[in-house]
Formats: sequence, structure tokens, C-alpha cells
Amino acid sequence: MRKSLPSLIIDSAILLLFVMVVYVFTFSDTFSIMELPDSFYHLNTIFLSILIEALPFVLIGVIIAGIIQIFITEDQLKKWIPKNKYAAVFMSCVVGGLFPACECGIVPIVRRLIAKGVPIYAGIGFLLTGPLINPIVIFSTYMAFGNDLKIALLRMGIGFLIALVIGIIISLLFQSNQLKAHATTISSCQADTDNQSFLEKVGKTLLHAVDEFFDMGKYLIIGAFLAAFVQVYVSTNLLVSIGEGHVASLVVMMGLAYLLSLCSEADAFIGASFSNIFPQASILGFLIYGPMIDLKNTFMMLSVFKTRFVLIFVGIVTVTVFILISLLQGFI
Repeated sequence: MRKSLPSLIIDSAILLLFVMVVYVFTFSDTFSIMELPDSFYHLNTIFLSILIEALPFVLIGVIIAGIIQIFITEDQLKKWIPKNKYAAVFMSCVVGGLFPACECGIVPIVRRLIAKGVPIYAGIGFLLTGPLINPIVIFSTYMAFGNDLKIALLRMGIGFLIALVIGIIISLLFQSNQLKAHATTISSCQADTDNQSFLEKVGKTLLHAVDEFFDMGKYLIIGAFLAAFVQVYVSTNLLVSIGEGHVASLVVMMGLAYLLSLCSEADAFIGASFSNIFPQASILGFLIYGPMIDLKNTFMMLSVFKTRFVLIFVGIVTVTVFILISLLQGFI
């Protein structure tokens, strides 16, 4: 979908304003003489770190989304997707597990796949396993826990099982693509691409990537700010103090995973720091729940999917992760 000129101007102005504000508060001496609280600077640092961590993956994601939009046709996708919905969910979870994507970058990719005809349940399977069990994430988990293969394998195995269950539930509840109207509009960039040269297609791919970036970027900024705000002004010690017992500790660790909005390639190092405080099952809840859904990712999904679907999806993910981890904790 190509943006109208007024919409593009507004999005560009918002992005420019954001860059100016970040520059003023980060590099300018204008506010150095003001006695702002330390928490404000802490908030600014965490906010920027989340953005810096997420932006490369978002950029990769929107470029891949542009390639899908311009170079891959609906007929080609239909040939690759099994007609049986359960087989489609399984295949999407497997493919997602092999695809090195962060939860930030996976949203525009899944959006484009679904808009091109991939069933919603297959798209969700890809969305869940991509950031959760891809090779980079599993290797970082292995390293974070002192070369302990057990945690990495548990994350991969249980995470895949949970994603499979969620994908099947989605297939039973939803048949339509659940995208917002603007997200299903066919891009004018794609028109008559069959008769265009490779370089022309590359140009349209980049134009489409720019559109996707502006669509995703503002929601990433909102989500990153809220995640930073929570990290600064919500006491982690308070959450730890109430996380006594298997059930409470699992709830606390899942809550932390949602609020901290960590990149899945780095969350294992944070999870490992809680190893001496919470049981292993709760740590796994943190490692599995966060990549599936977190605060900043919720805002990015709200920009693409219908609000009702996102709320139901968050509920399904939360309940499924909690129940399966609780049932399996005796074997972990």
C-alpha cells in the first residue's frame, strides 16, 4: 500500500520531531543546567537502547516484506502451503524456527505473508517460532546459561510445542486474515511487475520497505517508550518479593518478559540472572513468553491486526504458556 502524500508528510514529520527530541535530550547541553531527576536520564537511556536494539531487525523485516510483496506471487505461496490446516501450522512453525528474526522484525513479514494469501494460523505459527527458537536465539541461550544445553533444548522443544498448540487454537477460532483494512490493500508498487526489469523491481521493493517502516516505526517508538517507562518506574524488587512459590514466580517472570520487551537474541542473559532467585520452570516461562508477545510487540501487532484479534491472541498466548509450563514444571 503506497501512502498518500499527506499521510507520508505527517509520518515523516513525526519521525523528524522524534529525532530532534532525542538529539536535544541526548547530545545537547540545553538541558544540562536543568535539575532533572536521574530517573529521567535513566528512562532516556533505556528507551534509546531498546530502539537501537530493535531497529536493525525492523529494517531487515521491512526489506524482506518488500521482497515478498514484489517478487513472490499469491499462486507461488499457495503452492507452498499445505491445504490441511494442521499440516500448515506445523510447517509454519518449522520454517519459523529456521528463520533468524527478532519479534520486532517478524511482524511486517507476517503481515505481508497474510496479505498475500497465507492463512492466519500459518502466519501466527511463523510469527511465534521465528523469534523464539531460531538458531541465533538457541545459541545465545546456550551461552547465557554457561554452555548448558539443557535450557536451550527445553526452550526449543517446549516453545515449539506451545507455538503449535496456539497455531491450532487460532485455526479453530479464526478463518479470515484478521488484518486491518489498510494492511490488506495491494500495493501500487506491485502493479504489472511481471513486465518490469530486475532493477525496477528492486526499486519498488525499497519503496515498499519505506512504507512498511513508517507504518511500523511509530508503534515501535510508542512501545519502546512504555517499556522503558515501566523498567524505570515499576520496582523490580517488588515483583521479585511477590514471586514466591512456583505459580507466583511463573506469573512474575512472564510479567517481566512482557514489560521489559527484550530482544529475543539477548533475553537469555537477563533470564540467566534470575536463576538463583526463581525455579527453572519460571525462567523458561520468561524465555518462551517474551519472544511470543511483549509490550512493544503488542503495539506493532495493533498497527496491523484487528484489535479484537490482538487481545484474543495475547490472552491465548498467556494462558497457553502458563498452563503448559505449569504442567511440565515437575519434569523440568
